[in-house]
Amino acid sequence: MKILVLNGSPKKEKSDTLHITKAFLDGMNEVSAQDVHIIHTTEKHIEYCTGCFTCKRIGGTCIHNDDMREILDEILESDLLMFSFPLYCYGMPAPLKALLDRTMPLSSLAMQKVGDRYEHVGQADFSHLHYLMICGCGFPNSKHNFEPAVAEFKLCFPNNHTIITVPESPMFNVPQAAEVTIPRLELVKLAGKQYAQTGGIAPELLAEISTPMIPEDTYAAIANAGV
Repeated sequence: MKILVLNGSPKKEKSDTLHITKAFLDGMNEVSAQDVHIIHTTEKHIEYCTGCFTCKRIGGTCIHNDDMREILDEILESDLLMFSFPLYCYGMPAPLKALLDRTMPLSSLAMQKVGDRYEHVGQADFSHLHYLMICGCGFPNSKHNFEPAVAEFKLCFPNNHTIITVPESPMFNVPQAAEVTIPRLELVKLAGKQYAQTGGIAPELLAEISTPMIPEDTYAAIANAGV
């Protein structure tokens, strides 16, 4: 499988969330070798979308001549898009959001009704693509934190999507927390293995991955002690 990982963290390789993503990929690789390319969005020149819709009128050509043209080609050549990012203001970091905004050339101005909502008609065939979101946050639990990012991802990719959310993710960069982070990464690895085998992840496993690794009040006390 050809996998394109879009890492939205400004920390790049040191990203807390990327630990989770790499564990997932390790699980997939246990089933069969995967063709993986990781793009750190902060390393790319991606201009902001101006909303001019030129790309939708002249066959998909954006007014900006930057790295996004190559990224769009790679998106269409991939089988799985993995969005790996830390939660920023209940959404994705700005560089990754800019990349997502610049996927406009993949659709046209024409609209069609799908179910009870309208969508733009595609200018390219991306029906083969699957989408996976892995998001970590620094809060002690998942309540009233991930919901906006999850909703956006589901609306952007209504089909073939899988979502993993993990609270207390800064602990993945703390060696002293290995007692709890290593078992959690093993669960994520198992999820990757399941995904490679079946194209999905058992709901009970997803639920376990999204639970706090240590008691919420303990985590909050440790975090506050370092303020």
